[in-house]
Amino acid sequence: MNPGKTGKRRITRRRAMRDMLLGTAGALGAARVGMAQEGAAAGGGIHVETQETGSEIWQVTTEENHHSNIYCEVPYCSADSRYFVYFRRKNYPKRGRQSEFVVVEIGTWKKHVLDTAASTSGCAITPDGTFYYVKHGEGDTLDLMRADLSDGKPEKVYELKGKRWTWSLGTVTSDHRYYLRGKCMDDEYKMYGILLVDLKKGEEAVIDQDPYTFNAHPQFEPGTGDRVMIQHNRGGKRDEKGKMIRSTGPEGATLYLLTIPDGQRIELQVGKPYTTPCTGHHAWIGKTREMLLTVGAGEDYSYEKGNLLAVREGKPARVAAKGYRFIHVGVSRCGRLFSCDDCQGAYKIVIGSTQTGKTAVVCESKTSMGKAQNTHVHPYLTPDLKWVIFNSNRGGFPHVHAASVPDGMVKQLLDA
Repeated sequence: MNPGKTGKRRITRRRAMRDMLLGTAGALGAARVGMAQEGAAAGGGIHVETQETGSEIWQVTTEENHHSNIYCEVPYCSADSRYFVYFRRKNYPKRGRQSEFVVVEIGTWKKHVLDTAASTSGCAITPDGTFYYVKHGEGDTLDLMRADLSDGKPEKVYELKGKRWTWSLGTVTSDHRYYLRGKCMDDEYKMYGILLVDLKKGEEAVIDQDPYTFNAHPQFEPGTGDRVMIQHNRGGKRDEKGKMIRSTGPEGATLYLLTIPDGQRIELQVGKPYTTPCTGHHAWIGKTREMLLTVGAGEDYSYEKGNLLAVREGKPARVAAKGYRFIHVGVSRCGRLFSCDDCQGAYKIVIGSTQTGKTAVVCESKTSMGKAQNTHVHPYLTPDLKWVIFNSNRGGFPHVHAASVPDGMVKQLLDA
């Protein structure tokens, strides 16, 4: 190996990274790039390594608190890709343990606390970068809050009454009219409802009930918002205190749609008897009215044949991509690319075209994929397609990370 040539390549990579940081973070980033070059940005991010793909890996969080990038179906980012938001639980000397959402400026990794929170349950984001979340109100109420990630000013928009909310995420229509989440309908954890809130009228209604939607994982169709996707854990069971006994029965999980606002159910041709069971990871493909999901990697859906599927109402599922044991699913805001983790080895982060199935590896996450959710990769692409935000405990403790998408990769995937 020629040390001189190696040094030149490193300088070239650093200059490219500097240019990308400046382009992403703007004037604020310009003042901090010098420190970022040395491995630690002023906001606290740590440059971990440059992988063989050319991807620059940054550890965004540094303290040993509970951190999570929230999830992966959609980017938890401002519309201009300048900021993203993550969840943390932190122990304060005087206030004790506190759950919070934290906003990060991409590139400088500068952080500020957006607000306290009840948990990640019920939170959602719209394509214009408006983040919705819940915090404790008075008595048994939860305040539904929202904030534009670009200005970070929280405001209360609705008061959710009652207890026993399910822990899955919420969802909001693109026009901010409707908010939806799951709710337990009894004291014995036997029946669950889908609660639709009309934020314009200040009214709410349970539009669907089922014993197996305790992890409804709802997602509004991002175009007209006249459909919401629901996860159906058929045969699952909880005890009288809400503790999980089994996540599904022999029939496994599937998905269905509900029409908005009347709640008519539309079945989808995924899960048994159509495919192997759904894994519970899925996302809408932009405004195409098609959905992307993973199913169990076996039988006719082995990773060689493809366990990443796309489906639309009234149609059989198609194989969207193959060659990896796909598990978690994210779709870019534009709908042209997906982001998934390969559930084996070093848990690679794979992105690809939602239409052609062409794929490329951004990086290895090097996480352990343990029982804790924040050791699961959960990768999503920023709206400008320049970064992947993900979780990893590669250093021994779970942290939120960011990986740059190598130059030319997106163009290569999108070229016909």
